[in-house]
Amino acid sequence: MKHKILGVTFAATIMVSSSMAIASEKVKIGAPAWTGAQAIAHLIAEVVETRIGGEAELVPGNNASIFQAMHQGKGDIDVHPDVWLPNQESFTKKYVEGAGTVALSQKPYEGRQSFCVSKEFSETNNVTSIFDLARPEIASLMDSDGNGKGEIWIGAPGWASANVNEVKVRDYGLMPFMEPIRADQAVMTATVGDSVRKGIGYAFYCYAPHAIWYQFDIVPLSEPEHDPAKYIAIQPSDDPDWFNKSKVMSADALKKVQIAYSKSLIERSPAIAELLQNMQLDAEMVSEFAYQIEGGDDPSEVVKNWVAENSDRVDSWLGL
Repeated sequence: MKHKILGVTFAATIMVSSSMAIASEKVKIGAPAWTGAQAIAHLIAEVVETRIGGEAELVPGNNASIFQAMHQGKGDIDVHPDVWLPNQESFTKKYVEGAGTVALSQKPYEGRQSFCVSKEFSETNNVTSIFDLARPEIASLMDSDGNGKGEIWIGAPGWASANVNEVKVRDYGLMPFMEPIRADQAVMTATVGDSVRKGIGYAFYCYAPHAIWYQFDIVPLSEPEHDPAKYIAIQPSDDPDWFNKSKVMSADALKKVQIAYSKSLIERSPAIAELLQNMQLDAEMVSEFAYQIEGGDDPSEVVKNWVAENSDRVDSWLGL
């Protein structure tokens, strides 16, 4: 009988220990401004809470603040859900390769970047190339404020891609004709919609995954084929004279988009760290998430429904 009591006591101890282990699985997920990143952040939180039984919290932040917090490893922010490389290479070189305090998932998905206009504007005005924006008559059709230059949205404040795009506008010879605009993504989306409805011109940085491919009929403008020798993009974090020292005269290469997380998470919440390492996303699913969210659906409900409908895929992330 004593043996059985010890056995029951041991089993109870194991159960308590397991419960404590599950309860200790906590994560704070960075939530950058763009919708795709926020969708992935909510997806991670949903899997952590409903499949691992842990706790997850979303924390707003930009690239610099999220990487700095991951580097410090104190749990203020543990995860960057949507790292675009080489756009954010200055951060990965510093914290992943240099300090060794941040890890990258090993299953990236593919991202694409370009500049776009509406399909109607492209067909009506024969605008198919980035260099068509240097035609004075085209630039005038994109001049909404009457300052003599058209507007081209290059990205949101704080985006590494916006810095690259500003250099592109200069090196493609567009500066005399087009004014590079930095504004929140929501401003861009609203302006695209307004330009489509009114049939007027608007050029903007476009990328996939993104909801906009589902929202409007848009087309990318051709650029010179990617050439590493003509793509020297320096970020402000690397050199205060980044704009003058950069030279970008070709299209972007295809991007690798990965999840980054603090290596401290491996010891603090090993099950969550393993999930992040195994997650396999794709551009189509992230674009669909973004489309639903920007259409007014609650992000938590969007990812909850997806997880329920894709149980086998989620199981593979969890090693089940």
